[in-house]
Amino acid sequence: MKKLRHIFFVFAALAGWQGAAAQHTFGWVAGYGMASGRFDPKQESRAVWGMYSGGLTWRYYGAQRFVGGFGIDLEFLQQGFSFAPNASQVDDKADYLYYTRRINSVVMPIVWQPHFYLLHNRVRVYLEAAATFSYNFSSSYENEWARERGAGDWRGDYRFRTARDNRWGYGLAGGGGIALLIRQFELNFRVRYYFGYSDILRNRNKYADNSTDGSENPFWATPMRSPLDNLNISVGLSYRFNREGFRAWAPRPKREKNREVFKYGF
Repeated sequence: MKKLRHIFFVFAALAGWQGAAAQHTFGWVAGYGMASGRFDPKQESRAVWGMYSGGLTWRYYGAQRFVGGFGIDLEFLQQGFSFAPNASQVDDKADYLYYTRRINSVVMPIVWQPHFYLLHNRVRVYLEAAATFSYNFSSSYENEWARERGAGDWRGDYRFRTARDNRWGYGLAGGGGIALLIRQFELNFRVRYYFGYSDILRNRNKYADNSTDGSENPFWATPMRSPLDNLNISVGLSYRFNREGFRAWAPRPKREKNREVFKYGF
């Protein structure tokens, strides 16, 4: 309960920041996209479509032109990768047999969102840049190569092992979108690319005995690098708490020349 109180007080303080000039929204977002991995040494890989995401989003918007907003998201994100372990054994890509992992993660992007307004402040166009932090809480696998060999465990739940797998991750994200402002609601359409920097599998130079030849993990030698990427298309709906409405930047009024002359006497 104490932690929940602390979180409440933090949000309350943010909501009061800069008083009536602040523009705060809180809402939800849901998305669909694809995942992929970047391996070193390079593997014959493919993108994995059908990855879902969803979560909560909070934004603070300033009235300054192009400065935009700051915010934090808390999302469920499916990550993953797919590569062909038998690529070096066959000549035709049609004969590739893929090992595919789907990883369920909780991701927290810390977002900067520069923007500008159109159509009398009814439309907001924005870009996004974010630092992301994630935790991988579960995973599943499918191994076509093991299925062809008759293995009964060619698919199932993936077992995380400390000596082999990383549960924590970090990276960057970028994208953009458009928002329709309808009274006290904001309807968002967004495209975001998540660029991983951490490895899903630990570097074999640090953990020498983390290779396996089983159907669960067909890496004969753990790769030196194994970051994960995601491309996500999402839609969201947020509620605006301030009553003034979204306010765009307006240029300062020009000083009248006659007043300047009168003030300084020349």
